[in-house]
Amino acid sequence: MTATAHVFSPTIADFEADVLQASVHTPVLIDFWAAWCGPCKTLGPIVEKLAAEFNGAFRLAKIDVDKEQELAAAFQIRSIPTVILVKGGQPVDGFQGALPEGQIRQFLKQHGIEPAPAQAPPEPPPAVASAPLDPHAEVMRLRAAVAAEPAQDLLKLDLALALLKTGAAHEAEQILDALPANLATDERALRGRAHLALAAVIKDAPPTAVLEAAIAANPDDLRARHLLGAHWLLAGRAGAGLEQFIEMLRRNRGYEDGLPRRALIEAFRLVEDADLIGTYRRKMSSLLF
Repeated sequence: MTATAHVFSPTIADFEADVLQASVHTPVLIDFWAAWCGPCKTLGPIVEKLAAEFNGAFRLAKIDVDKEQELAAAFQIRSIPTVILVKGGQPVDGFQGALPEGQIRQFLKQHGIEPAPAQAPPEPPPAVASAPLDPHAEVMRLRAAVAAEPAQDLLKLDLALALLKTGAAHEAEQILDALPANLATDERALRGRAHLALAAVIKDAPPTAVLEAAIAANPDDLRARHLLGAHWLLAGRAGAGLEQFIEMLRRNRGYEDGLPRRALIEAFRLVEDADLIGTYRRKMSSLLF
């Protein structure tokens, strides 16, 4: 027998607390049994099944008469299986032998024991959103880490990417240029390069409001679309930026020697959302082929 939430095996030491006192709140059905008892092997699975099905309306106490002889003697058990119902701290009824399941259900019903409704699993606590990292604080942390372990090139790459988020493009570029060749094709290094390329594009560009007004006045102003797309990508609005580049490709794929296509490919290196990249790669393919 495996103990569960509703089935347990009390001993003489804990019987008063776990059975008698506990029965004041929840009825306890005691099954006196033994491993060598054939009828016990028939009855046991039935009462264990009912204990699970009734979901805490009663608890099942399994007592092996060979291991707990004092308890068997206290209840004057002369044959097994014997089942005794304890309610309110006192034995109130019982039966002997391996009764059919239907009769046991009727026995429980006579004593007001009905299946309890299943309890819904507790809802998980609401996720607490972690505060976004302060880019400048992250740069300070990584500077200290690089100073402590100057041979760790991955830390230097982390520092370069953190610097890009603070707008320190020149220092970030210097760090990226100094990285060893094995990191030159690292996905994050390529992302950093793409960031630098877009930062160079908008270095002297007008503000986004001016660019939006220019596009509204002339939807074929592809230069304004390119600058606005770069602005949005660096601001974290990847979808809006990619949409400007796709619109460039739709209106004039040959603009400035294929700039719309090159801009999209560069943007794909920067964007981290794989689903978004997949969507715009398909849009690009449909326009090119």
